[in-house]
Amino acid sequence: MPQVYEPEFKRKLVRLHLEEGRSYKSLTQEYGVSKSAISKWVELFSNECQKKVNADPTALNDADLMKENLRLRKELEEARKENLFLKKDCPPQKAWIHERASL
Repeated sequence: MPQVYEPEFKRKLVRLHLEEGRSYKSLTQEYGVSKSAISKWVELFSNECQKKVNADPTALNDADLMKENLRLRKELEEARKENLFLKKDCPPQKAWIHERASL
């Protein structure tokens, strides 16, 4: 008998995949759900979003919003890494001024 999952659980896994970029493999390992089930839920969600867009072309597509959210999260993470690199690479200004004053 196939396992029955709650709609909220399905939405959670779809969100983790689309918004946070989690792979099918990591979701399968963590939640014990088959890759085919998760990919089916993602496809159903995308189809549902497409129907909403077709019904109201001015409405924003939830899947597109999730993808944009993921892109922005990755961009933010990259900016944070660059910021951290610059902090480590550059000595504090006061230390530099102190060294110059002692010359």
